[in-house]
Amino acid sequence: MIDLSIIRLKGVSKKYPPDNLALRGLDMDVRKGEFVFLTGASGSGKSTLLKLLYCAERPTSGQIIVDGLDLSTLSPSQIPFLRRKVSVIFQDFKLLSSKTVFENVSISLEVLGLKRTQIEKRVRQVLEGVGLSGKLGHTPLELSGGEQQRVAIARAVVNRPPIILADEPTGNLDSDRTDEVLLLMEELNARGATIIFATHDERLYKNTHRRVFRLSDGRIEVTGP
Repeated sequence: MIDLSIIRLKGVSKKYPPDNLALRGLDMDVRKGEFVFLTGASGSGKSTLLKLLYCAERPTSGQIIVDGLDLSTLSPSQIPFLRRKVSVIFQDFKLLSSKTVFENVSISLEVLGLKRTQIEKRVRQVLEGVGLSGKLGHTPLELSGGEQQRVAIARAVVNRPPIILADEPTGNLDSDRTDEVLLLMEELNARGATIIFATHDERLYKNTHRRVFRLSDGRIEVTGP
């Protein structure tokens, strides 16, 4: 049987000192090109799980495979390679306030060593895609919260990663801006990106046709097709 999983967790646990078991023997599979929701109450382990997937944290036990990489055997020098495959969108944006919108989005391409003309073209394309082509020279402090979140999304996807982890990306936004961000994520998924969208907002997934992974007391329950 062909394995279509791009993310697989087997028996993954995460324990913080002295005795806080945040995740308890999780088994989880996400298929290539899938869009899934990750939900659960505050403190249920959503952020911890996402951090494990991009090696900001290491599991206490168990195995994690991400796009063919076994994260348990990944050396620190290999983590940048993983993060070319996995981009993260944070709730608090994590934009550089002293940099322009263009500079915030172009950073990951500069790290990859792209030519200036390539960077210019791709950054302009992705900012146009999120409706910010007129804001290239603005700084984050000159933008609304919704605009800042769209910059964060542009920065996460400009290097065309196969996997996008969205950690409560609409947590600080009103309902209209939330709907805009969700639509953007749907469009990125339609172009082939695998997306894990962490949220506590039940409205976003209540009537979805997508799978929902619900964390509770460090364990996971899956609903949907």
